[in-house]
Amino acid sequence: MKITWLGHSGFRIEIGDQVLLVDPWLTGNPAFPEDRRGEAIAGATHLLLTHAHFDHANDALDIAHTTGIPVVGIFDLIAHWEKTRGIKGVGFNKGGTVMLGDVAVTMVTAVHSSSIAGDDGPVYAGAEAGFMIAHGGRTIYVSGDTDVTMDMELMQALHRPEIGILCAGGHFTMDMARAAYAAKRFFDFRTVIPCHYRTFPILEQSAEKLVQALPGVQVLTPEVLEPVEL
Repeated sequence: MKITWLGHSGFRIEIGDQVLLVDPWLTGNPAFPEDRRGEAIAGATHLLLTHAHFDHANDALDIAHTTGIPVVGIFDLIAHWEKTRGIKGVGFNKGGTVMLGDVAVTMVTAVHSSSIAGDDGPVYAGAEAGFMIAHGGRTIYVSGDTDVTMDMELMQALHRPEIGILCAGGHFTMDMARAAYAAKRFFDFRTVIPCHYRTFPILEQSAEKLVQALPGVQVLTPEVLEPVEL
């Protein structure tokens, strides 16, 4: 398994027979070197969206049209884009599981919001979500944008993820301290990778609080486009 941070909340996850792009915001992302776009999306098989906010979904349609890969996410948004933007889609909902090749992806609860820009302001675009990505007895939890939620207790009981990719920048999502609390209270992670931080001054700039709060857990803070083998 190989996980590569694309900056902000974007990841390239090579698992089983799949190369999954999760929330790949590349264009206009201050953390992503746009001249390496081709490297980030090469060989991708599916694009997973946790929700529709620009810092997660702005590149989804272009990547889908350029590569021909399906976009996987909440039914409302995917059905809308299939009809109006001509993408291939895999729309499902919370509690549902879809097979992408030999990788199982389950949509789980997140607590946030989800919208796209409209002429008169934000337009509802289906609910926010997270994902459990499983293959070969190993599971990755992608939190999406969320706060701490008691549903995490059920996620651990049902899925037992060993890797947590957790939003932790604060202001729009849980911060490093709250992400650490979630990891300690609800999960039994071997590895945690923070995201949704460093991108803008309003967000937390360091993961040190998370590292210090999780002794015994491998907290990884890779640089953008630095692959991690797990």
